[in-house]
Amino acid sequence: MNLSQVMTELKKKGSAQTVKIFSRHGAPGNMFGVKVADLKPIAKKIKGDQALACELYATGNSDAMYLAGLVADGSQMTKRDLNTWARDASWYMISEYTVPWVASDSKHAQELALKWMKAKKENVASSGWTTYAAILSLRDDTELDQVEIKKLLKQVEQEIHQAPNRVRYTMNGFVISVGTYVKPLLKQALATAKKIGKVDVQMGETSCKVPLATDYIAKVEKMGRIGKKRKVARC
Repeated sequence: MNLSQVMTELKKKGSAQTVKIFSRHGAPGNMFGVKVADLKPIAKKIKGDQALACELYATGNSDAMYLAGLVADGSQMTKRDLNTWARDASWYMISEYTVPWVASDSKHAQELALKWMKAKKENVASSGWTTYAAILSLRDDTELDQVEIKKLLKQVEQEIHQAPNRVRYTMNGFVISVGTYVKPLLKQALATAKKIGKVDVQMGETSCKVPLATDYIAKVEKMGRIGKKRKVARC
């Protein structure tokens, strides 16, 4: 399939109802409104077509950008490519899912995550925190910089309640990821979770809620899954 054929397929799969739902979550107007479940069969057809994935992302269409994240191989992308994806992310489904999925495949993932965290642009900063969270979920604990992670937990404690809206959400998610995936830092993650408490985030015209980090980590601990890594970041 080429770009034109994929875009035609996306348009067919789109619906006004899904556009309405995504809009309530903060999605921009450039989309067809394709459900994620309907994107996955298309992704299977074009899996491995890196050039097409990059073309899809460059359209600026939300459905195409999300699809690109299901297809692209971040290990084949340069830092410049990944910086462009982070900068151009139009809303949180792209900045907090698509970009981290792809960036976490890259050898530059940690470097970029730290850089993006410092960005003034909200979507880029949120990509930074979610990319680092993805790294924690994938890499063996021996490959992680635990001193750096502890420093980031302290940063969250100090800054989360004054951070931009979606950055608050992703900082909270970072704490959850440390507690869930990095067993040696479980105590530190729980301590941070207790200190930050309830995190307020504007979730658009939705009933979505921010997970309480203490409860989330405790639930995973009760299941006996602390430290269990994921094979891939994508879901």
